[in-house]
Amino acid sequence: MENPARRIQDYLVFGEYGEVNPSISDGATFTFLKAEEMEELFHEEVEGCFLYSRHLNPMDNYLGNLLAKMEDTEAAQVTSSGMGAITTALMQICSSGDEIVSSRTIYGGTYAFMKNFLPRFNVKTNFVDITNLEQVEANITPKTKLIYCETISNPLLEIADLPKLKEIADKHNILLIVDNTFSPMMVSPHKHGADIVVYSLTKFANGMNDTVAGAVCATHDFISSLRNPNSGASMLLGPTLDSIRASMIYKNMHTLHIRMKQHSKNAMYIAENLEKLGFKVYYPGLKSHNQYDLITSLMNKEYGYGGMLTFDAKDHETADNLMISMQNEKVGYFAVSLGFYKTLFSSPGSSTSSEIPEEEQIKMGLTPGLVRMSIGLDDDIEETFERMKKAMKSVGLI
Repeated sequence: MENPARRIQDYLVFGEYGEVNPSISDGATFTFLKAEEMEELFHEEVEGCFLYSRHLNPMDNYLGNLLAKMEDTEAAQVTSSGMGAITTALMQICSSGDEIVSSRTIYGGTYAFMKNFLPRFNVKTNFVDITNLEQVEANITPKTKLIYCETISNPLLEIADLPKLKEIADKHNILLIVDNTFSPMMVSPHKHGADIVVYSLTKFANGMNDTVAGAVCATHDFISSLRNPNSGASMLLGPTLDSIRASMIYKNMHTLHIRMKQHSKNAMYIAENLEKLGFKVYYPGLKSHNQYDLITSLMNKEYGYGGMLTFDAKDHETADNLMISMQNEKVGYFAVSLGFYKTLFSSPGSSTSSEIPEEEQIKMGLTPGLVRMSIGLDDDIEETFERMKKAMKSVGLI
């Protein structure tokens, strides 16, 4: 499989007047010269023709094409948020009476959608330890439509064995949907069997923390079904990405390969040095990670092991005090989200995973003192770690 950065590099779109960036279409609706062309678009997609921006607009189309090239899928639909991508994909597939088998360690918003919202439509989710393949298969019933997981889970950084999960999915004639938000370029889920790849583009893909967006990467048929004016979840629920925001992400995507390498390099340095200090560190690039061999077999090695790490800072109060101190020491920002050029840190149990009930957090090993860090693009990561140590000393951790 060709390097995903090379496929992005070779996608050239000229602006209306020959600009090196594609033109931004500033229209919510589009004109037609023939009545039959409008009628045709209400029934099927026509290449190069646009109906209404909630359905598709030129800039969203360019960004979708770029993402499809990165993931090596046939097509992609961009949305106004990562949750917009996840929810429309799931609702396009599932109907009343259907079931989902999902990893229990997923983004809190996704968990809440499956646990609290989908039951309103009589769709049930069986949450499993995604690393326990026997448990995954045992929870599949005749009503199951799909297996859902994250390539690298949030926040414990568990690795999904995508080839084995694909074998299980194929055996039961169901789909495998993979959220690859933590690991763009680093892992190519479609290459390992994912039928549908979803993203929060807000994170690493855009990298600037200045816009919210998402994407669904899949077959032409599935993406067309999302856009269908009469039955498409994306068309009817309306998570439309603004053209200007799509243009921003499109341009930032061209530096993603450079950024992922630096995020990974810096995260490895922090993870190794935290481990040397005696902390329990969750980072897939450490040989102490129990799935180090698995992630190494799945990854596109030039991009490293990613920019996310989690470590245990003893208890919730100490973790909170540490993060405030790290912000004061200019390590980064005490904030949710990830993939930013600056380091971000938060306590997942009380923030990004707070939708997961406390008893479930305990079962999955999400302890109160966990600190999740999205390591930035710091030029001097050694100095950053010295600042971290100063913060740790101030709260009695070292």
